[in-house]
Amino acid sequence: MKAVIQRVNAASVKVEGELIATIGKGLLVLLGIGQDDGREDAECLVKKISQLRVFRDDRGAMNLSVNEIDGEVLVISQFTLLAKTKKGNRPSYAHAAPPEKAIPLYEAFVSMLRNRINGEVKTGKFGAYMQVSLVNDGPVTIVIDTKRKE
Repeated sequence: MKAVIQRVNAASVKVEGELIATIGKGLLVLLGIGQDDGREDAECLVKKISQLRVFRDDRGAMNLSVNEIDGEVLVISQFTLLAKTKKGNRPSYAHAAPPEKAIPLYEAFVSMLRNRINGEVKTGKFGAYMQVSLVNDGPVTIVIDTKRKE
């Protein structure tokens, strides 16, 4: 499972021109689910995201989590995070999980995150063509890959 996590002042997502979710201060999570991912990957990622200290404290140090600032989270499914670009110029998405595996794992991830986050957790629409807007704060962008323990 791979996530790109961005600290935002605001983020929103539209599907077919309709605004379906918006958040204020918090985290935008772009989530890619691979063929080899399972519930343990989701649990690991949820724990890390809920505890990630990327918000400034009163001294200006990045020392607070999304929970400590009562922030919100917007989760967007993004299979393109699993792109392989080693051969040629056209990315391969062969490592991305098929929808029948990815959808239940995505839903489990969102459910687990809602249980760990004090603020609201909102989502895009799985598999839809989406327009995501954000006001990146910092910018602060973190990439986490559960298959690479770094």
